[in-house]
Amino acid sequence: MAEVTEEKVLPPVFLVPFFCIHSLPSVVSASSKQENVLKWKASLANQTESRLPSWTLLVHNATNSKAHAIPCSWFGIRCNPAGSIIRINLSSFGLNGTLYEFSLSSFHNLEYLDLAANSLSGTIPSGISYLSKLTYLDLSTNQLSGKIPPEIGLLTRLEVLHLVENQLNGSIPSEIGQLKSLNELALYSNTLEGPIPPSLGNLKNLAFLALYNNSLSGCIPPEMGNLINLLELYMDTNNLTCPIPSSFGNLKKLTVLFAFNNQLSGPIPQEVGKLESLGSLSLHTNNLSASIPASLGDLRNLALLHLYHNLLSGPIPEDLGNLKSLKNLELSENQLNGSVPTSFDQNQFTGCLPQNICSGGFLKKFTANNNHLIGPIPKSLKSCTSLVRVRLQANQLIGNLAEEFGVYSNLNFTNISLNYFHGEISSIWGSCPKLAGLYIAGNNVTGRIPTEIGEATQLQELDLSSNYLVGEIPKALEKLSSLSILILSNNQLSGGIPPELGLLTANSNEIPVQLGQLHPLSQLDLSNNFLGGGIPSVIGYIQSLEVLNLSHNYLSGSISSSFKDTKFSFDLSYNELEGPVPDGKAFEDVPIEALEGNKRIVAIL
Repeated sequence: MAEVTEEKVLPPVFLVPFFCIHSLPSVVSASSKQENVLKWKASLANQTESRLPSWTLLVHNATNSKAHAIPCSWFGIRCNPAGSIIRINLSSFGLNGTLYEFSLSSFHNLEYLDLAANSLSGTIPSGISYLSKLTYLDLSTNQLSGKIPPEIGLLTRLEVLHLVENQLNGSIPSEIGQLKSLNELALYSNTLEGPIPPSLGNLKNLAFLALYNNSLSGCIPPEMGNLINLLELYMDTNNLTCPIPSSFGNLKKLTVLFAFNNQLSGPIPQEVGKLESLGSLSLHTNNLSASIPASLGDLRNLALLHLYHNLLSGPIPEDLGNLKSLKNLELSENQLNGSVPTSFDQNQFTGCLPQNICSGGFLKKFTANNNHLIGPIPKSLKSCTSLVRVRLQANQLIGNLAEEFGVYSNLNFTNISLNYFHGEISSIWGSCPKLAGLYIAGNNVTGRIPTEIGEATQLQELDLSSNYLVGEIPKALEKLSSLSILILSNNQLSGGIPPELGLLTANSNEIPVQLGQLHPLSQLDLSNNFLGGGIPSVIGYIQSLEVLNLSHNYLSGSISSSFKDTKFSFDLSYNELEGPVPDGKAFEDVPIEALEGNKRIVAIL
């Protein structure tokens, strides 16, 4: 259910490669700017200082001892044509020190400052406001502490602000709302507290906002609905309370909304269904209540939906079946009731089935077939006596078939075919008095067919094909007087057909006459087993029969004349039949493939 996960990735601009500086043709004379840079270098730890060998004053010639500096050629520094420093990139360089000796007032033309992924400590200086032309500031993944200085709101040209993974505390300054050019704001993984400032709603150009893994509290300001260009919003793992603002419905470009691990309450607003670009929605582990809004079914691009561990109630909306892009759905640990919508089939869900899906004891219809679900059958299903219909076929479910299911007094239909169940078929299926359809084909089931299945007298369809069943077909199947479909092909059944039903028994290798008395029978497939004996003539008289497949067995003798006027399609190939075929309409247009593989059979031309 590839699995879509709650993984956060900084936009590509965060992973700026180390900038390789080229020397400018002119040599810039030493100045206070260069001296200030060297002063900051000198303040760093010794092992760090040695990492910047190009940051040094050079002796110009032997007769002039006056030192000269060429900062524009220093590693990590870039200048404009006028020789003014506009870019400093020393990310991931192992710097160990503080910013206290970094004379910010000397860099009025600095546009880009990246000191991320170092070991810088101390506070962010309030003098950061001197960098009035700064468009990019990244101080992430350091050991910076203290508060975010409100003076940062004076950097009105700033487009990217990353302060993640530090030890910053205090509240988010409301002055950040003055950064009208801001495109990315990442403050996650600090110890920030207090409310989210409503002024963030002023950042109309913001596309990426990550505030997760802090201690933020209070309500989500409705002004955040003004961020009409927002693409990704991460607010999870905080202490946020109150309902989710309905103004979130304005975020039409939003692709990711993570607000899990908070204390949000109230209903999920219907307006969330307007987020037409949304691909991931995770609101789990909150106190959200009321029903799941049907409007979520309009999110046609949604691939991940996590609403588990809340207080949601009521039925699962049928509209969620419209989410054809959905691959990861988690609704467990709520108070949901009713049936799983039939529209859940034939999607691309992955992951495990919710273990508590029937903890309330009201589940009637459980449909999740044709997906990519893995893992065991939910434990709560074994005691879910309210079940009426179960369709879990064509997944990758596992478990011991003899232990996964219980007795269901109201169960009418079960299809768990095309999975990876093992073990033996439980006898308890015979204790389901209303069971009309049982499909367990295409698994890894072993052992014998239990005689108790004959007690499920309402059974009309039984498909146990493509397993590893052995032994005799139980005589008790004669009780299934309503049976219309019986498919036992592709097993290892042996022995003889019991006279009561027309299947092999140990004492007789003949298909008994009584098989023709199964008047409702429309499909009989016993192919690919080890059946022997002759084909009883009574089969040709079964008027309800539409499909007969006895191929790939060891049947012998001739084909009865009762087959000459049959209207059903049949396959008798690859047996040991002999003699002429009956002269009748049924054999005039019979394909040769239906009779091939019988060495001594003679077709009448």
